[in-house]
Amino acid sequence: MKNSVSTSAFAAARADATAARHGARPRIELAKLRDFALLPALLLLIVIGGFVSPSFLTKANLISVLGASAALALVVLAESLIVLTGKFDLSLESTVGIAPAFGAMLVMPAASAGFGLQWPAFAGLAAILVVGALIGFVNGFLVVRLRLNAFIVTLAMLIVLRGMLVGVTKGGTLFDMPPSFFALATTLVLGLPLSVWLAAAAFAIAAFMLRYHRVGRALYAIGGNPDAARAAGIRVERITWGVFVLGSVLAALGGLIVTGYVGAINANQGNGMIFTVFAAAVIGGISLDGGKGTMLGALSGVLLLGVVQNLLTLAQVPSFWIQAIYGAIILGSLMVARLAGGDAQN
Repeated sequence: MKNSVSTSAFAAARADATAARHGARPRIELAKLRDFALLPALLLLIVIGGFVSPSFLTKANLISVLGASAALALVVLAESLIVLTGKFDLSLESTVGIAPAFGAMLVMPAASAGFGLQWPAFAGLAAILVVGALIGFVNGFLVVRLRLNAFIVTLAMLIVLRGMLVGVTKGGTLFDMPPSFFALATTLVLGLPLSVWLAAAAFAIAAFMLRYHRVGRALYAIGGNPDAARAAGIRVERITWGVFVLGSVLAALGGLIVTGYVGAINANQGNGMIFTVFAAAVIGGISLDGGKGTMLGALSGVLLLGVVQNLLTLAQVPSFWIQAIYGAIILGSLMVARLAGGDAQN
């Protein structure tokens, strides 16, 4: 009797996983309707911006909005992929700071607050990605292998990395870096910063993988029902671990873009960024329960927040109100998602 029950449960699990992998299309299509629902809001903000400031609709300002949003876009992409699996990574904001700082200090001379190793610039840039991958690997090990709570683990890692950044920089600012560390933000291709093209390419690849590749389908299956996904033969632990690594690498790239945009690295780089990241992901339709959301929605959320921040700046709204406004946006988005689809929470 017990054997027949377990067999039927296994069959049901396989059916659920198959539906999660092959039946994800209707959910994706529904999510796209919500994604396109942000377009009227974007258009409305653009119209409002034209009235708020005559400089809003200028080419220079619009390019500035895209350039300023590129780093956020990569970190939102990273968090969205992790959230799709039903996990969280709060430490991404600290990775934005510690990874480029470590790479820069490998290149900088000791007289400029570096380690004094004076590595070649390309080696320092590679080290940024390696540091990001290492942070993601450790997070994945603690969450996947040791089965610790992702929220607590990554919150602790956020604090640890933030303390390390302040300690290694002695609370100061790093300036003396090679021009290649600023290239992503300063190099123009067809009139747009290279960082914008990089972010666009990353989102395009992620969207393609999620829609057409088995690994992308697996992310939805894992976030929807990890036990069913495991029963269907999906390597849940390996894929989840890999997403943590990929997410941290993307955050490290985002940190490099911030470095180029600011022209320096300070001890507070990335501080508080995770709130904006979650705001963009949530209003873009990424479900915090996992298994639901699209890259189009996440990108729409990034652009919406970029326009909002630019409008607030042009309207001379004090910066300390911006976080409050972002929090209100998150709450409003959750309520809209609940009323529209009933899937904000189960």
